[in-house]
Amino acid sequence: MKAEILSVGTELLLGDIVNTDAQFLAGELARLGFTVLYHSTVGDNEERLTALLEMALLRSDIVLTTGGLGPTADDLTKEVCAKALGLPLVEDEESMRRIEACFRNRGSEMPETNRKQAYLPQGCTIFRNNHGTAPGCAMEKAGKIIINLPGPPRELKAMFLEQVLPYLSRFAGGTIVSHTVRTFGIGESAMAERAAQFLKQENPTVAPYAKDGEALLRVTAKADSPEEADALCKPTVDALCALYGDLVYGVDVDSLQQVVVQMLRERGMKIGLAESCTAGLIAKRITEIPGSSEVLECGIVSYSNRIKEKILGVSPETIEKYGVISAETAAEMAMGAWRVSGADIGLGVTGLAGPDGDERGNPAGLSFIALTDGKHTLARTVNTGRGGDNREYNRFVTSSNALDLIRLYLLDEK
Repeated sequence: MKAEILSVGTELLLGDIVNTDAQFLAGELARLGFTVLYHSTVGDNEERLTALLEMALLRSDIVLTTGGLGPTADDLTKEVCAKALGLPLVEDEESMRRIEACFRNRGSEMPETNRKQAYLPQGCTIFRNNHGTAPGCAMEKAGKIIINLPGPPRELKAMFLEQVLPYLSRFAGGTIVSHTVRTFGIGESAMAERAAQFLKQENPTVAPYAKDGEALLRVTAKADSPEEADALCKPTVDALCALYGDLVYGVDVDSLQQVVVQMLRERGMKIGLAESCTAGLIAKRITEIPGSSEVLECGIVSYSNRIKEKILGVSPETIEKYGVISAETAAEMAMGAWRVSGADIGLGVTGLAGPDGDERGNPAGLSFIALTDGKHTLARTVNTGRGGDNREYNRFVTSSNALDLIRLYLLDEK
């Protein structure tokens, strides 16, 4: 089948952002066996979008759109596509409930404009958005298929891999099965270099992807049945796990925090946290997972030195001698978290999220992590090398390293 990608967004035309969505989708469609004829980009303009879509439908069987599914007046992709196929928009109750819940979980009231995101083409296949408010959809009519996907890469990639890929596999002939090998502690380039022999395979295929601070390999096989496709994947998945060893934190799992919570629960262990630069982000990620109440004893955001000293028992002499951004301070924070919480293990994190370094010459992006069980202490230094406006990136990567340190400790408690 012939396919093309239509990217919607004035910010793409102006060069404000790089169109990584089209690159990702082109590779995925090629692996499915679709012939990708065109990539097109259009701004948030109804007339131009309509003209481009009509042309795409004349020359292709499947058109995938990215972007333009937001709540504002210039988000027109879904409306234009539904009109082109003569499909009315109707409210989907489940989508509305999910959007309302998303705002409720943020502690804010949903603006009325967001209601338009729950109106979808009648009879369409709905793709739920587990990372944002805009659902995607696939609409079919007269032998043509239009698939609407959200623009943010984090939302688009997850939606495609989890929901659109199975939907498209029925048009590709046969059955497609994918498994994801997730790693932490190795970059995408190094990971791909080590797996060079696997990347040349045709069935199953192996494709590397990068996320913030981690990398993954997706193994995809095509066969006549799910069982046959799964059997084709298994030897490659097993070989990759053996190749990367402890760098693999899971297969077909969602996140590091999911793995950590599961491991703690299996061992009947609890953890106490003392966070400075991450400001509660580690605790937040852990509590995103059902069952976290069984493993998280407490989280202390000790942003100031006074709290580090008064609550956690960090020595003023340690801070004076080594600085608050130091391995020594992190170790004493971890011990304080262990002592205050009464948990099996304590974890301490201190660092510089940015945008600037400190008076001791520590750069933005530098952080120290320590974990203790009261007898032994593990430590890790993280330096992202990023200052400026990368505060959130630095905090997220530091929290991921903290979760990974917990994981490695639990792999070998001795």
